[in-house]
Amino acid sequence: MAATKSSIPATNYVPIYVMLPLGVVTVENVLQDPEGLKRQLQKLHEAGVDGVMVDVWWGIIELKGPKQYDWSAYRSLFQVVHECGLKLQAIMSFHQCGGNVGDVVNIPIPQWVLDIGESNPDIFYTNRSGTRNKEYLTNGVDNEPLFHGRTAIQIYSDYMKSFRENMSDFLEAGLIIDIEVGLGPAGELRYPSYPQSQGWVYPGIGEFQCYDKYLKAHFKKAATSAGHSEWELPDDAGKYNDVPESTDFFKPDGTYLTERGKFFLTWYSNRLLEHADQILDEANKAFLGCKLKLAIKVSGIHWWYKAPSHAAELTTGYYNLDDRDGYRPIARMLSRHDAILNFTCLEMRDSEQSSNAKSGPKELVQQVLSGGWREDVEVAGENALSRYDATGYNQILLNARPNGVNKSGPPKLKMYGVTYLRLSDDLLGESNFEIFKKFVGKMHADLDYIEDPQKYGHYLTPLKPSKPKIPIEVLLEATKPIPPFPWESETDMKVDA
Repeated sequence: MAATKSSIPATNYVPIYVMLPLGVVTVENVLQDPEGLKRQLQKLHEAGVDGVMVDVWWGIIELKGPKQYDWSAYRSLFQVVHECGLKLQAIMSFHQCGGNVGDVVNIPIPQWVLDIGESNPDIFYTNRSGTRNKEYLTNGVDNEPLFHGRTAIQIYSDYMKSFRENMSDFLEAGLIIDIEVGLGPAGELRYPSYPQSQGWVYPGIGEFQCYDKYLKAHFKKAATSAGHSEWELPDDAGKYNDVPESTDFFKPDGTYLTERGKFFLTWYSNRLLEHADQILDEANKAFLGCKLKLAIKVSGIHWWYKAPSHAAELTTGYYNLDDRDGYRPIARMLSRHDAILNFTCLEMRDSEQSSNAKSGPKELVQQVLSGGWREDVEVAGENALSRYDATGYNQILLNARPNGVNKSGPPKLKMYGVTYLRLSDDLLGESNFEIFKKFVGKMHADLDYIEDPQKYGHYLTPLKPSKPKIPIEVLLEATKPIPPFPWESETDMKVDA
């Protein structure tokens, strides 16, 4: 039997945010329809929504040239959000919008960066056949001063410092509660291994993206240091739309199980760990003393999760196998920055996926969230695809409190927050919005909207410096698999109960 409202402590409350449309600020750096947006945001606020999330596009802000930032449209946007009584999650979006699932607008990275790529295309992630991906700079150039004397890390750092300076009034007013640092395509810590723009179709295994000259040189140096100067990057891992069994790399007893394969996969995934760690260091310096949390997003690569090789995860950069946890080292790295692990595909059930994809979103979510909790970091999440039905909402609610509400205190397990993808006319349509309002109420454990986050256990203290760097061997100790925490079979807070 569900607990009565009065008997549920506020610590069961999970805040719910809504992602704003991708093009709410246009590629010309104009806030589109502020009055219409205000009406939509007021509707969300009346429904009890806690806040909104927005992409702050590098390609819009630093469009005119290096360090020529224009924050005016975003200042207008933040003012509207503030007036509507909502909190704000800001994404430092260092990637292109366009070319991924759900991308309805096209916002490239700044033209002056693309111009550098014309003469030096190796600044972009590259697949084995030499096709470049212009969504995001390769992590191979993180520390290369190729951008009018700056490295990629310095570009990201300068951008975040400028954001802080130009949004200081909103930061001081407590409007901005977290900064999600974009770390790859779609803002996610991953390689662009499954680009629709290059012909990838679900559930293709994707391709490794490390064949630019910078990552090639990095790999050669690492292999030589390990006493294997003869080792090369994989040439047997297939094409975007292959299945694991059709490749020598991912087939049963394939290359991924050999010493050379394990070395490559460790190197490939460690590059992402180092990339995230470095940029979070810079984010921490940029926002030191601000009352907010840092966050990163990890992608829910659920297809081929139930195949022995986990091929789609491996090409994405998540070295996750049945006997090796590819996600807990990420959580351990985040622990030194006190950052949130934001994970996708919360709404998905295994039964909804086609059986030929060997997909396991339910088990994947359990594994990643459990790994975060075991490393003592906050976990948040979002749905991967827009859903307006009770089944999708109930799955999100189950993941938000896997063991249900607790009448005598905080739940044993509770997500830090959930962001719903995304604000649209469809969401605000009468029947869809009615069920969404029920979903908001259930996220709040049937409690009324709580304005003060401290009441549900969110104490936003001034950001402290990152703790000392964790050696890679200590991070990799977290690859030892540990069974996930148990989940109830269904939520005790159903929207259609």
